[in-house]
Amino acid sequence: MSAPHVPVLLDEVVAALAPEPGAVIVDATFGAGGYTRALLDAGATVHAFDRDPDAIAAGRQWPETHEEPPRLVLHPRRFSEMVSALGEAGISRVDGIAMDIGVSSMQLDRPERGFAFAADGPLDMRMGREGPTAADFVNTAPEGEIADVLFRYGEERQSRRVARAIVTARPLSTTGELAGVVRKALGHRPGAPKDPATRSFQAIRIHVNGELDELDEGLAAAETLLRSGGRLAVVSFHSLEDRIVKQFLREASGALASVSRHLPEVAPDHAPTFARVSKAIRPSAAEVGRNPRARSSTLRHAVRTDAPPRQRPTGERNAA
Repeated sequence: MSAPHVPVLLDEVVAALAPEPGAVIVDATFGAGGYTRALLDAGATVHAFDRDPDAIAAGRQWPETHEEPPRLVLHPRRFSEMVSALGEAGISRVDGIAMDIGVSSMQLDRPERGFAFAADGPLDMRMGREGPTAADFVNTAPEGEIADVLFRYGEERQSRRVARAIVTARPLSTTGELAGVVRKALGHRPGAPKDPATRSFQAIRIHVNGELDELDEGLAAAETLLRSGGRLAVVSFHSLEDRIVKQFLREASGALASVSRHLPEVAPDHAPTFARVSKAIRPSAAEVGRNPRARSSTLRHAVRTDAPPRQRPTGERNAA
């Protein structure tokens, strides 16, 4: 069964994971299954995670879920729960983990999910269809909290102006209404290269789904699950995500630089848990031409060492 959307940096992700027949690999963000299809075709067994019930329902139609034993095992859970979910399946170590961070094409392309404003739809944005919606947030949160979310997760420099406009316009119930309020607050000119509502939609989506905390916890889970020599490949789509991935791998590999070239390097307080850390890998011009959504993507990958995973305080957030 082929995926209905084109996976980003597919060849590069597969090369980074180097799947072999019999390998056990986690697709932490199943979505439409693009990475999973390539990994299955290479002979691997895939444990695929997705909190979106629509993605899981589609995956259950794949023939590999019905093999004995199944080569595709679906987990309707957040990828931050990988360690416990795989433990319940009797798996303590895996050979590779792929992560494709952020909203999926399937979610963006369905107006009823409320992630985008290309077509009007309910102001929802929930990946897992549970918990408060984007409408709940914009209609009940204090103005200051909305401004903080827009600034932190959308890097919106005029966050206070936009938050004030949102509060004044409440209640809001559709993506079109919210986009119109943001555009008016920022003086949007039709035909401008980028719609200014994009930053606010990104910020609210990240907040509603706790995406950056999920990424932090997912990276820590990968450090625990990967065997020595196991491979991690992470694709991100904006600077906030990529910063977290880059910082995680720098810390895990012991590659932290000193704050000044005039000061000595600070020795890491743990044995490196990852090695062979790649530089940022971007899509080729040819791929962007075939799939414009690949334009902002970045891949980073690394190989697990035999050092024990680091101990982290609960709720720790990687510094940007």
